[in-house]
Amino acid sequence: MSAEIRFPDRARHALLGALMLGLASQPAQGATSTIGRTWPIAEPDAMSEIEARVANAPDMAAKFGPRANWSALKAASLGPAPADRTRSIIPFYTVDEEIRLTDGRVLYPRGFTFNPLDYVSLPQRLVIVHPRDLSWALKAARFTDFILLTAGDALELSERTGRPLFILEERVKERLGLTVAPVIVAQEGNKLVLREYAPERPAHRSAWP
Repeated sequence: MSAEIRFPDRARHALLGALMLGLASQPAQGATSTIGRTWPIAEPDAMSEIEARVANAPDMAAKFGPRANWSALKAASLGPAPADRTRSIIPFYTVDEEIRLTDGRVLYPRGFTFNPLDYVSLPQRLVIVHPRDLSWALKAARFTDFILLTAGDALELSERTGRPLFILEERVKERLGLTVAPVIVAQEGNKLVLREYAPERPAHRSAWP
């Protein structure tokens, strides 16, 4: 039979503070102690699970052919920018069906047109380039910017550069009225500003194919 020892609140706080100070003062390589009962970790290691799933994943290339031929990875094409140019657009959006409140009243009728940038802001820019200008994009892009490619294998180039890269989708091209690249798209107020850049000198171009 064991007796339960109770400490006043002030004493418990003092003991807890002393314990924290004692642990903090121990060197990193010091011995450790176990307080209370312990059990082995039953869950498998997360990284081991991921590696196992990747190892057992089906060979997509064998099933669908070379990745370069996958339609889902086909980027929208753009022409080269003939000269530096800046233009702006307002990305109006038209509601294709009416939007009602929970009580049935119509909030926005079908055909209502508005500018989304009046209500939201884009924290990042879009840097859209041909693969040959990728090195320029990597220097020009901020950490939060999205780099979109007009051709090439974005997955492979992401692995080679260590930076997430994406393909330019046809719907984005049409939505922004893109015709040439390189171009950087950024929000300024309630509009999008598109800055197009003439091709860089060969010395500044990327070596990527």
